[in-house]
Amino acid sequence: MTSISSRTPKPRITIRYCTLCQWLLRAGWMAQELLSTFGTDVQEVALLPDTGGIFQIYCDETLIWDRATDGGFPDVKTLKQRVRDCIDPARDLGHIDRNS
Repeated sequence: MTSISSRTPKPRITIRYCTLCQWLLRAGWMAQELLSTFGTDVQEVALLPDTGGIFQIYCDETLIWDRATDGGFPDVKTLKQRVRDCIDPARDLGHIDRNS
């Protein structure tokens, strides 16, 4: 059996959200969507409570979404594409990558 520490490192997704703004459900839903799509291709999706109106999403140390600079919250399609672009740019996301 292989230990967790000896496996190839996988990316960690972190969602920092404002507890005062009550964005826990939004952060949790986005985490669920990412886990449904990327499953075991990520090490974990972590929820990091914060304050000050913050809503940021990181792939390892790379900021891939910031509510303040990106303007609001990402739709699921955009979020999944940004995570994919960070962890496996060649990956096909199926219908998400198709134009409507």
